[in-house]
Amino acid sequence: QVQLVESGGGSVQAGAALRLSCAASGLTTGSNCVGWFRQAPGKEREGVASIYTPTSNTYVAASVKGRFTISQDNAKNTVYLQMNSLKAEDTAMYYCAAGSYCSAYSLSRDDYWRHWGQGTQVTVSS
Repeated sequence: QVQLVESGGGSVQAGAALRLSCAASGLTTGSNCVGWFRQAPGKEREGVASIYTPTSNTYVAASVKGRFTISQDNAKNTVYLQMNSLKAEDTAMYYCAAGSYCSAYSLSRDDYWRHWGQGTQVTVSS
């Protein structure tokens, strides 16, 4: 059974950094791509970044490229989202998800992701 638990959210000032963690357990070959998504109030959920856990290949959305980085610690079964130079528009609930298709395109398809965590809130004030 796949379980995803996010942590690391909080309230910060614009320009600050945060690192989100996604503790993953039970990943299989059918769910070895882990992605980060975010959803702001009144907006659609947006794919932010993903990592193919067997090879560490990563995909990062153009909207956050250069500021956000996704990585993993295999020993801790944890995927991280490092967020630098945060802006007010980064304010959202951030979710991690697991699925079997890792590509830039899969970040735009909610239906490609089989398992979801409960989310962690990030609030950036300007």
